[in-house]
Amino acid sequence: MVQLIDGDIRTREVLGWKGVHVLHYAGSSCSQKLRIFLNLKGILWESHLVDLHANANFTPWFLGINPRGLVPVLVHDGVVHIESNDIITYLENTFPTPKLIPAGHENEVAALLRHEDDLHLDLRTLSFRFVFAPPGPPKSAAALESYAANGSGMVHGARDAEKAVQIEFWQRAAREGFTDAAARASAQKFRKELEALDQRLARHPYLTGDAPSVLDIAWFIYANRLSLAGYPIARLHPRVSAWFGKLAARPEFAKEVAMPPEAIARVASAREAQLQAGKTLEMVAGF
Repeated sequence: MVQLIDGDIRTREVLGWKGVHVLHYAGSSCSQKLRIFLNLKGILWESHLVDLHANANFTPWFLGINPRGLVPVLVHDGVVHIESNDIITYLENTFPTPKLIPAGHENEVAALLRHEDDLHLDLRTLSFRFVFAPPGPPKSAAALESYAANGSGMVHGARDAEKAVQIEFWQRAAREGFTDAAARASAQKFRKELEALDQRLARHPYLTGDAPSVLDIAWFIYANRLSLAGYPIARLHPRVSAWFGKLAARPEFAKEVAMPPEAIARVASAREAQLQAGKTLEMVAGF
């Protein structure tokens, strides 16, 4: 559980915040996951938007709250929690009804969420290659310099290695872009995982049984982003496609992944350019 201690935090004002506060971004997959969880739980919370497009997460103010520079962040009665799955687990224990981690499945769900989190950089790779498709480096040198220079760099009072992983990812992206080989490897990982989910859904309507759980929320977000990237979910994983459609029809889910018209147009334009170049996700991955 990643709950920061006093010495990790430099933006001291948050220590006085009362109630449930969430720092998040509309298009962030992890933020979307947490917001759906909050919707289903009926938890009242105060919103603090962090504009990732403008690199607001690399500013001294935000890095003073989360040294890793990632959203979402939960501040509950002045205590700072980071990492979306840890935040969800904390809130599930703090607000136990309605239950979204089935009784008796706590260890299984925790292990599956860790596995889902291990795929986050693969999702980022496919997102930037096929959804966002920036014309140049996704993060400027100046933004990365600010990221490296600010914040305590500490989690639980010890030097945190995760920030270096994030910086290395963005630096490699600036040097190499999001290559065919990297995209293919990431897409193949997701194919394997979605095949396993398809088998789960042959036994139950949801991933852990007869009702949605936090695992359904997490994979709904991944399936949504993969669909935007052009992954052929309906063709390759029909049960996953039907499950996704069922959840997408629920307002608690749908409103958190809804995109403004200009964003929809950008994605469509990127897809058309990829099709013309013979470089859609299906083509690159060999699907």
